[in-house]
This record gives sequence, C-alpha cells and structure tokens, in this order.
Amino acid sequence: MDFSRTITDWYHTHKRDLPWRETSDPYRIWLSEIIMQQTRVDQGLPYYLRFVEAFPSVEDLAAADEDQVMRLWQGLGYYSRARNMHATARYVRQEWGTIFPSAYSVLIGLKGIGAYTAAAVASFAGNEARAVVDGNVYRLLSRFFGMDVSIDSSTGKKQFASLAQELLNQDEPGLHNQAIMEFGAMQCRPMRPLCKECPLQTSCVAYQKGLVEKLPVRTKKAKARKRYFNYLVIREEGNLFLRKRGAGDIWQSLYEFPLVETGTPVETSGLFLLEDFRKILNDRHFLVSSVSETVKHVLSHQVILARFWELELKGSPVPEKQYLAVGEKELEAYAFPKLIANYLENNRNL
Repeated sequence: MDFSRTITDWYHTHKRDLPWRETSDPYRIWLSEIIMQQTRVDQGLPYYLRFVEAFPSVEDLAAADEDQVMRLWQGLGYYSRARNMHATARYVRQEWGTIFPSAYSVLIGLKGIGAYTAAAVASFAGNEARAVVDGNVYRLLSRFFGMDVSIDSSTGKKQFASLAQELLNQDEPGLHNQAIMEFGAMQCRPMRPLCKECPLQTSCVAYQKGLVEKLPVRTKKAKARKRYFNYLVIREEGNLFLRKRGAGDIWQSLYEFPLVETGTPVETSGLFLLEDFRKILNDRHFLVSSVSETVKHVLSHQVILARFWELELKGSPVPEKQYLAVGEKELEAYAFPKLIANYLENNRNL
C-alpha cells in the first residue's frame, strides 16, 4: 500500500474547507498553527478570523499593545502562546519588516515555534520537505504500524519523527502533511475512530490485532495539584479593582481581582483573619454583599478551586496602589482568565 497516496486521495474527498488552507502566506499559516495548538477547529476558527481581521499583517500584530492581543485571545487558554506570538511578530518586524519567514531553519529559532509548527509553516507555505508530527500524526502512525513506544518519551518522539519523515511525499510535502493531520483528526479519531470505512484498514496493525483502543501509548501523567483562589470583588463608587498578573505563574499578563490564595478551603471568618486579606483591605470598613459557590477550573497540571467574595467599601480610600480602579462599564477592555470572564458573564450587574 502506498501510504501517502492513500491518505492524500482520502484528503481530496474529505478535507474540511478552512481559510488557512486557501493561502500560502506564511504569516497567516503561522497564525493559524499557533491558534490551533491544543484547540479544536470549531473553537479556534473564530479566533483565527478575528486575529486576521484585527492584524492582517505581521506588522499590524507587532504594532499592537499586549493588552489588545491578550483581550482578543481571551478564552482560548494557554496564554503563553499569545505572548510568544506577539513577541515573535515584533522580532520579525525588526529583522525582516513585512516579510514573515517560511524557511524551517529560520522558523525553528523563533519564540514559541517548535519543530511541529516550523515544519507546518515551511511545508504549507514553501513546500519544504519537513514532516509534521502532531497528536493526530502520533495516533495514526502508532495504530497503523502497531507502535507501542510512548509518544511522549524522548525515544518515542525520535522514532515517530524519523518514521514521519520517511513516509513524507518529497514531491508534495505540504499536501502530504495536510492529509496526514486531517486523516488523524477526522478518520483515525481518538475516540470511536471510523475503522470500518478506513482506506488503511487492511494494512493497519492496530485494527488487525484489536489494539485500536490501546494505542497510542502515553506516559502516565502526574496528578494535578489543587489551588484555592479567593477573589475579592471589591466595589467602591462604581469602580472595581484589578491587578495584572506577573511572570512566573499561570495567566501572565491577564487581569484579575485582588486574590488571596490559601492552601485549603477557607470560610468567611477564616478569610478575614488572614494576613494577605488584611493587607489588601488594610483595615478598611467593608460589607460582604455575597459569596459565590466554589467554581472548579481545570488546567493541564493544576485544578483551581475559586470563590468570589463581593465586598463593598464604606467611606474608605481605594486599596493598595498595585490595583487599578476600573469602572464597571470599562471591564470589557481588559483580558481576563476564562475563570473570571465566566464569572463576569454570569454576573452582568458588575
């Protein structure tokens, strides 16, 4: 069986019509790849369209301020992607002006671009013979060849990268890469793959040996740690108070309410006695308007258990200088983690 021919024939018939497949512009292809990392197409497509409209060229993206980029990215998650994307756009403008590079050797050195993204942009924009290896490719190759080496081990990554490059159609690498990724996403799906109507069925080791549900193999993940966030939604004369998260933790450069993090769940009386709480309020008089139920927010390696404490200051100055006083109608100008954005959406009176 000609593996590449089979999947490309399938691709011509079954591919989805996606806007980044209609261009050879490396900037727009790169934009789509960054946005679509660890994101479903139906979720990522609106973001791609918004970014292309707001920043039609790399110069436009480079000229934007960070808050503008983060606000547009809000809700997509993995916010380091947005920061790296913005930094890369500024570097490209500085080094090449309006020209976004398409050579793998250049792309691999840019911030936020790894081997997969560099291969995707280089092959789609420049037809460079670089095989892509993403989750879809890992899954398809592991099942088709019956490979039980862990896909997230260093040995496994090397083996799959070598195999993918060996299978690559050297004459049409861009087409081959599009086809193998789409095949993995739509035909050889993670759950309920369409094996009975698969054109690779007769040669697929996993199908023949009943291993489809067992492949690919992954290293067991470490248990996610729990964190307890107590957000203080402080209102004073029509203003709410925000701070911008710094480096070294989740949600860098996004805005949040004053935060008291605790090692375990805490009730009202216990929260008010904590030094971090007292430091924020600095003995100012306040009333508790409401306290939310605990909201669970799952990240890749952490589980955030959050409560929102609505407080109203009474005849007191604003909190510490590290907080911004923002009018309630101005909140839409700020980028928030999805956890807080959802809270604001569900509490429109804020």
